Amino acid sequence: MTNERREPATTADERTMLEGWLDYHRQTLAWKCEGLTDAQLRTAAVEPSELSLMGLVRHMAEVERGWFRKVLVAEDAGPIYYTEEDPDGEFHLSESDTWEEAYATWQAEIETARRNAARFGLDDISEGKHRRTGERFNLRWLYTHMIEEYARHNGHADLLRERVDGTTGD
Repeated sequence: MTNERREPATTADERTMLEGWLDYHRQTLAWKCEGLTDAQLRTAAVEPSELSLMGLVRHMAEVERGWFRKVLVAEDAGPIYYTEEDPDGEFHLSESDTWEEAYATWQAEIETARRNAARFGLDDISEGKHRRTGERFNLRWLYTHMIEEYARHNGHADLLRERVDGTTGD
């Protein structure tokens, strides 16, 4: 695996630091998926878990969409992979699910997230609300939460990648 991730500068301002760490963790997830076949990317780690690298990428597309479209700018963006009947649909993969589609969808959500976030200052409050709690969030909280979300799932990705082909690395 090649590693083209870059940590943010140690003396960056707060916004640059937050955006840098978020991008670092986005790049880490992509790196963990690099060089694998669609079948390998659909491989679950251990039964009964359905957790797979492709499922994580699809999940993060949903997470990007939820926070940066639905909550931040109050966009009425429907789900990509899940439904009311299948709330974990992003993890339920079939032979027809491809890395090309999952990656393109995830990258499109990241680009939309960047565009939407650029309109806000760190202290600006979201236009939308959390669907369950009704809370609003400032952009700083969203960035911090997304860094945490990616970091947690990148830990899963480490284990999944090692299970798939034995590759390890930070």
